[in-house]
Amino acid sequence: MPEPASPDLTAVSPSKTTLRILSILVFNFANYLTIGLPLAILPGYVHEHLGYSAFWAGLVISLQYFATLLSRPYAGRYADKIGPKRVVMFGLSGCLLSGVFYLLALGFDASPAVSLALLCAGRILLGAGQSFAGTGSTLWGISVVGSLHIGKVISWSGVVTYGAMAIGAPLGVLIFSLGGLTLLSACIILVALAALITAWRKPPVTGTASTQIPFRQVLGKIMPYGMMLALASTGFGVIATFITLFYAAKGWSGAAFSLTFFSVAFVGMRLLLPNSITRFGGLQVALACFVVEIAGLMMVFFAPTAWAAMAGAFITGVGFSLVYPALGVVAVKKLPQENQGSALATYSAFLDLSLGITGPLAGVLMAQAGIDAIYPGSALLVCIAMALGLRLLLRQPSPETSASVSTD
Repeated sequence: MPEPASPDLTAVSPSKTTLRILSILVFNFANYLTIGLPLAILPGYVHEHLGYSAFWAGLVISLQYFATLLSRPYAGRYADKIGPKRVVMFGLSGCLLSGVFYLLALGFDASPAVSLALLCAGRILLGAGQSFAGTGSTLWGISVVGSLHIGKVISWSGVVTYGAMAIGAPLGVLIFSLGGLTLLSACIILVALAALITAWRKPPVTGTASTQIPFRQVLGKIMPYGMMLALASTGFGVIATFITLFYAAKGWSGAAFSLTFFSVAFVGMRLLLPNSITRFGGLQVALACFVVEIAGLMMVFFAPTAWAAMAGAFITGVGFSLVYPALGVVAVKKLPQENQGSALATYSAFLDLSLGITGPLAGVLMAQAGIDAIYPGSALLVCIAMALGLRLLLRQPSPETSASVSTD
């Protein structure tokens, strides 16, 4: 885990602190732009062009999240050992190679099985790239501004992440309409290459030899908050993976803009309520978010028109917006400062696990009960997350109890 910032860094103005953070998180923006560009294209390409079932369409998307999940611990560990800059560069290289494999898949268009295998390989590389670039840039940002601003780094990381998704999804549709998968893949390669060159020009950040506690102990501390994050993340998963097929089943157009509405709501709430977690508490904010997310998912389920479904996606984005930082700040504080890198990586892995499982399971549910069923199904899982959060909140000591304990 990076050392805290020196006093001269902690004394800078909030605006300068934000600029320091964004100067690093721009690499996470590029990372997620390479994720967002093909997101609205690949499910339909696999299902309609290659002729595979909805299960395979969901699996192609979810392979990325499984790869991210499996590589996340290594990303945190290597960031501590060799420095977050090099980890970010490794991640961006994976993003670049994913575009190369999409091009190769296009070359085997006449052999659907080979094309699918190459797409899957590209998604795996992208997943590893996501974990290394995402974890590395977050730890790099903390190195620049210090652990005092860890909550701010996490929040801004989400802003650039979903800002990239908001731009990437409709832009990917536009690029695909102009030049097909060839032009889309070339754009992914160029974005990753530009970010790689920019990162290479940045000053190096060395790793630290901090004492690491066993992974099992880290997992035990993080588990309750990670489980809530995983359950709540299914709302994003069913919108990101299946909204295009949901719109197609209804005979609607404009599915990519539902992802944009979701992302705009997500980013907007982060910008409008930057201090809500500090003011009200992480668990309290998360519980409020769960209620809103459930409402949004049910709006999508009952939507009579494409615009109503977009409104539901927007409300879902409002609800999901602060879940990750709200629970993350509480979770990270459960571990010593020198182990916060492992804490962040472990906590983030629950998001990866959720998104990896959501695609195939929602595909199976869709095959059995229709595509509409995945949205109330996800809402039910968010209800379970809310129940877990309420239990943790009720088990928290009251301020009076905490004060009496601290004076004993």
